[in-house]
Amino acid sequence: MNQDAFLTAVNVEYTFDDGPLHVLTDVNLSIPAGSFVAFLGPSGVGKSTLLRLLAGLLRPSAGQIELDGVPIHNARAPIGLVFQKDNLMPWRTAYENVRLPLELRRVNGREADGRVRDMLNLVGLQGFEQSYPAQLSGGMAQRVALARALVHRPSLLLLDEPFGSLDALTRERMGQELLRIWQAMPVTVAMVTHSINEAVLLADVVMVMGGRPATIAETIPINLMRPRSLEMQGEPVFQACTRQIRAAIQDSDSR
Repeated sequence: MNQDAFLTAVNVEYTFDDGPLHVLTDVNLSIPAGSFVAFLGPSGVGKSTLLRLLAGLLRPSAGQIELDGVPIHNARAPIGLVFQKDNLMPWRTAYENVRLPLELRRVNGREADGRVRDMLNLVGLQGFEQSYPAQLSGGMAQRVALARALVHRPSLLLLDEPFGSLDALTRERMGQELLRIWQAMPVTVAMVTHSINEAVLLADVVMVMGGRPATIAETIPINLMRPRSLEMQGEPVFQACTRQIRAAIQDSDSR
């Protein structure tokens, strides 16, 4: 195991008790601090389950997950989590939704106000601080959710299909926004997606999941220079990466 890794999983398995259903087996990963990793695989393979294990929301049936050398359930560093649905509280404004994690940590007053406003500015929502979720577009609501996940300055950001419910053009725009935010506020990112192009455009490494029970079948480095742009999708290196990932998914799905 890489001693410099920030997030690690060693021989992780997970079985749902009601069944029982063996979902994950022998999952091993090593993610350096500050990197961007994408998880790809067929629907129902266990990607979201793995993300919840990495968040500490579920406990492995076997194996160990550590964040910065500490078991994930005892991790000192905060973790940000964004789901496909924004899960905003409809009775709270954008400002109040983003402020919630700070309230839970008892960060109040000028410090909280400054951090919330800085984060809303970072995600491009100046002027929408007092808007309610029902008054926001899908993309804007996900920006609020992203700001909420980052306002408490997490060391790890977990994204579970955060743009999956958006239309294609908004999804592309949000991907570019995510890269801009990540560059402005470096954080280790692990993201679940069903889009091969999105994974290649965003990530440093793509981990392909497959099998039943599932494991990480292949780890594919993305050797594209940063900063990334949509125009890179036409480059030979980008196309080669997408072909390699597609082949890995097909191979893992046949196991």
